[in-house]
Amino acid sequence: MAQLFKTRITDLFGIEHPLICGGLMWLSDANYVAASVNAGGMGFMTAKTFPDPEAFRAELQKCRELTGGKRFGVNLYLSMQPGSNDMLHTHVDIMLDEGVDIVETAGMPPQEFLGDLKSAGVIINHKVASIKHAAKAESLGVDAVTIVGAECGGHPGLDLVGTMVQTAAAAQSLTIPYIVGGGIGHGSQVAAALAMGADAVVMGSRMTVSEEIWAHRAYKDKVVEASERDTRLIMSSFRNTYRAYDNEDARSVSKLESEGVTDYEEYKPFVAGIHQKEAYTSGDWNKGVLSLGQSAVFATEVKPVADIFADILEEARLAAERLDNMRFPAAAAGQVA
Repeated sequence: MAQLFKTRITDLFGIEHPLICGGLMWLSDANYVAASVNAGGMGFMTAKTFPDPEAFRAELQKCRELTGGKRFGVNLYLSMQPGSNDMLHTHVDIMLDEGVDIVETAGMPPQEFLGDLKSAGVIINHKVASIKHAAKAESLGVDAVTIVGAECGGHPGLDLVGTMVQTAAAAQSLTIPYIVGGGIGHGSQVAAALAMGADAVVMGSRMTVSEEIWAHRAYKDKVVEASERDTRLIMSSFRNTYRAYDNEDARSVSKLESEGVTDYEEYKPFVAGIHQKEAYTSGDWNKGVLSLGQSAVFATEVKPVADIFADILEEARLAAERLDNMRFPAAAAGQVA
């Protein structure tokens, strides 16, 4: 589809559409990221999905080949766990060597890598769950921020402020371009977000039914069946709230929390990240805590990224047209007192 919207993010990233496919742990590989880029948006490969440095380099090279040299991004998740970010220093060196010049940082503030990335001319987009943290990231010198609301899969933050509120409020607090996410999977939401001041939207759960996502078809079919009510908030007792698919393991975590269990070791059989990968591989959707946001309600069919984008953009076009058609003639002419 021809370009419908020109924003600060489409200009900054050099893309046609304000549609961003955020980094999905275990899932954001070269095939998926390239499909997002080739469809006119931006995608981010998750560095920690490829702990072996040479495997990471090979995946970057594959993505570059699949995109025909188009720009794509890398996600750097910065954990607060001691030593868990050490591998990223090597990965950043590889990324820079391979010419990647856009990153999506998430988790902890990116001070540890900010100097090297800025010196290399990398565009830094930091993902947060609150406007307060977005403003902090702006003060650090990042180029853009992503703000996810309570509806998002994975980590929605502690305050659980909805996307609609944060989208409008961010325009009053930020000067840099900002992307919003959390529950977004329909084109009318894209039009609304842009109208409220956002420069793009980020999607995760909505895109897990993409053909280019390598996960088992049984997992994708379960997402297709899911409604906006089929998620569960867990791990709040650890001040690490997580929105997951409401499966057996997520319910087991909720049971431990309701019983007041505070020993993290008792949660590990359910929350260890490797269980997510096993679930995606086997299709056993009851295994592990699987990140899923309320936008799963819009993921009604498995299809290519390009087709999903086309649907969303047509919905956005119709929403913008509907709004135009509702404007009172005097208001359209700027004559309202």
